[in-house]
Amino acid sequence: MDYLIRISGMILPMVIVGVVAAGLWKKQDVYTLFIKGAEDGMRTVAGILPTLVGLMVAVGILRASGFLDFLAAVIAPFGKIICLPGEVVPFLLVKMFSSSAATGLALDLFASYGTDSYIGTLVSLAMASTETIFYTMSVYFLAVNVSKSRYTLLGALLATFAGIGASVWIALAMQ
Repeated sequence: MDYLIRISGMILPMVIVGVVAAGLWKKQDVYTLFIKGAEDGMRTVAGILPTLVGLMVAVGILRASGFLDFLAAVIAPFGKIICLPGEVVPFLLVKMFSSSAATGLALDLFASYGTDSYIGTLVSLAMASTETIFYTMSVYFLAVNVSKSRYTLLGALLATFAGIGASVWIALAMQ
């Protein structure tokens, strides 16, 4: 195990050295290319910043207003049918918009129910098997100027529901 820890600490420096060596091998001005890439990255960040702020504010408003708790209460009877506790519903809804806000909700659930409980296990599995759909779509589609998402949202929602279903199934199997 100690061997893997040492190798994982060397991976990033080896990648950087490999990229610089490949650039030098091709007789490229590596530093100038790095600066140009950093400038392009800063332009991209400046372009998507309003979207990011809007998403964060919207999630904050939904959480502070109690709307997520209301929605959880509405969905809870249907969730019981598939062994999905109502306490987890706000986490699953927020996860579609913001991973950091979902992490905050997950920590609250861990503090209330414990990490080894059914809810803790379910939240951990769902955190790993679902994606921040709306954040990802807005940021990446905006960055590359995609205006028509076609079937992306439907596919992402189906994948998220499959991840939630798998999380419930695995969490139940672990109990």
